[in-house]
Amino acid sequence: MKKLFLVLAAATLSFGAAFAQDANEAPAQEAAVEQVVEAEAAEVAEVAEVEELAGEPMHFALMKKFLEGGWGWMLPVLVCLVLGLAIAIERILYLTFAQINTKKFIAEVENLLNTQGIDAAKEYCRNTRGPIASIYYQGLLRYDQGLEAVEKAVVSYGSVQQGQMESGLSWISLFIALSPSLGFMGTVVGMIQAFDDIQAQATISPAVVAGGIKVALLTTMMGLISAVILQVFFNYILSKIEGEVVKMEDTSITLVDMLTAYSKR
Repeated sequence: MKKLFLVLAAATLSFGAAFAQDANEAPAQEAAVEQVVEAEAAEVAEVAEVEELAGEPMHFALMKKFLEGGWGWMLPVLVCLVLGLAIAIERILYLTFAQINTKKFIAEVENLLNTQGIDAAKEYCRNTRGPIASIYYQGLLRYDQGLEAVEKAVVSYGSVQQGQMESGLSWISLFIALSPSLGFMGTVVGMIQAFDDIQAQATISPAVVAGGIKVALLTTMMGLISAVILQVFFNYILSKIEGEVVKMEDTSITLVDMLTAYSKR
């Protein structure tokens, strides 16, 4: 009987210890299950978001991501993009309207010189738009001072016209450098926010850090997109300016040759 009592007591103690161990392990298991569930939910939400964006136009997707990134860091990037595009479009329009039919213009100036003289050629150049016509006008204006004065005027005014064509490009270059810098700054702030959330929650889970990391990545993405767009416009404008400068140099030589031939008449 005594042995039976001892056996029952030992079984009771073993059952109580096992129950206590299960009770202690239950919260840890529940916490692990909750983290797994949160991770799976975040993954499902991300997949659903990607599928939703895949069916939307690109500009709608970018606008949605812009709003999700927050106005604090997205607004400066947007301001850089808008101002840079405004300057770029203005430069493109200026260069487009400044272009003329160079061969036709030179032929008309030469014809007026041979038939009506310097004054008629000057009047035609003054009424024609573009830097080439302006250079021709300044050269013809100083014809009575000698060919050397004409050459100096052409070179000097050519530099002035090139400076006018390049006006505003330094601002576009600034916005190209500033946009990704603002994006990277937003990235740093977003990562700091993520670590602050981890410290406040005293746990690392996708739901805790996702917000800060998302803001960080979105600001970087928008800053890079802004810089890429402005860089394309910047290079296009530079190529148009280089082409126009080559035309100015070529036509300036032609003007000096025409005036040299005119002075020998």
